[in-house]
Amino acid sequence: MGADAELIPLVSSANVACGAHAGDPETILRTVTLAATSGVAIGAHPGYPDLAGFGRRDLDMTSSELRASLIVQIGAVDAAARVVGGRVGHVKAHGALYNRAARDAGVAQTIATTIRELDDTLILVALAGSVASAAGRAAGLRVVEEGFADRRYEADGSLRSRRLPGAVLRVDEAVAQARSLATDGFVVAADGTRLAVRCESICIHGDSPDAVAIARGARDALADARITVSAPLPRA
Repeated sequence: MGADAELIPLVSSANVACGAHAGDPETILRTVTLAATSGVAIGAHPGYPDLAGFGRRDLDMTSSELRASLIVQIGAVDAAARVVGGRVGHVKAHGALYNRAARDAGVAQTIATTIRELDDTLILVALAGSVASAAGRAAGLRVVEEGFADRRYEADGSLRSRRLPGAVLRVDEAVAQARSLATDGFVVAADGTRLAVRCESICIHGDSPDAVAIARGARDALADARITVSAPLPRA
């Protein structure tokens, strides 16, 4: 479990696990309450139903199975948010589902169309330049493209597998990458190439032991660069 009480006040948007890959009803309610009282935008973070693997293992789900799972997961977080006077404003897939949607048009379409079914004002957060971003726009959703402070990129724009060395960045590397994403729009990929990443949002993984230090360092670095951090507003 991450240091949510310290981390959430440092961010502008929180992606709340929906109980399938992590979380339970009490944790969800506690997390959305903390986000609401901190003025932080609440997002649903659905993943593959895989508690043992923390949603980081690819599952072979049919489109119908995935749609049903997404509806229940997003609905759970939205119900909790409404109880505390908030609402879910964005959806971001987690882990293996996020990475699958970034390259698999069928999975990306299922995610996008399910979100639209639930509420077409919801924002889809997706990997910058990915198939998931394109599917969201095709479905008529507002898409916020995302970069990662704490993860190494491959030269093709994908995230380096956590099974490979160097996939997760140190605090100093993550802070530098957050600043570079926000100011220059590029990262240095695992093979040393300079990779353009045009993003509107920067992710920090809350389950990282260094998440709080990265968030504090990134906020300071962006403030030094005169960049204001704020949550994206849902479409009216």
